[in-house]
Amino acid sequence: MTTLNSKTITYEQLAKVIDHSLLRPELTEEDIIAGCELAHRYHTATVCVKPCHVKLAVEVLKDSDVLVSTVVGFPHGSNLTEIKVLEAEKAMEDGALELDMVLNIGQLRSGKIDFVRDDVKAVCNATHARGVKVKVIFENAYLTDEEKVAACKLCEEVGVDWIKTSTGFAPGGATHADLRLMRANVSEKVQVKAAGGIRTLPALLDVIDLGVTRCGATATATILDDFKAQQEGKKIDPKPDTAPGEY
Repeated sequence: MTTLNSKTITYEQLAKVIDHSLLRPELTEEDIIAGCELAHRYHTATVCVKPCHVKLAVEVLKDSDVLVSTVVGFPHGSNLTEIKVLEAEKAMEDGALELDMVLNIGQLRSGKIDFVRDDVKAVCNATHARGVKVKVIFENAYLTDEEKVAACKLCEEVGVDWIKTSTGFAPGGATHADLRLMRANVSEKVQVKAAGGIRTLPALLDVIDLGVTRCGATATATILDDFKAQQEGKKIDPKPDTAPGEY
């Protein structure tokens, strides 16, 4: 895993930290096309679209270095394991190369660690069999620190590629405390993704220094334009953070 540093990071590296999020329920096909085109212009790591838009995103980005990712069991993680696996398989057939899966939040809070581990493992096995990477969303706003640590441990056990803070649709998103806890409770084999409320360049650089290698964002253009401006010595106007419910 490449260690990133806010003081030395390049534009190209910063762009490849971002999963440009296109998950809001009201987005139209025109919105998805525009979002994919934006991601292509800025050379983000991925666009993260709803499952129904995977084929469209793949078509728009076919000549791009931007991958298509999608979600599984989103946003509550409560689908049956068999449905999550089927959803993952269909997404991969449609061309998704990374999957963001929500673990079963209620079962984790119920102490059903074996159930949650098996649920995550089933999706991991299906994705890794096709060379596709998987991120597991904890939805930390609903979890105790003990539950977050348990989720870290079970994800490491089954070979998850990233652990992720949030869907962006819960009452809270990525916090520094959670990111430190998550980074401290998995090995370097597991990467950490921040999501929920990272809408400014300073916010993104701060979480990168906490060990984040990927971040879900809707404010992609603003963040990367501000980085270029900063590199050119221009003053960046402060921008407000997002309200809950958006990346």
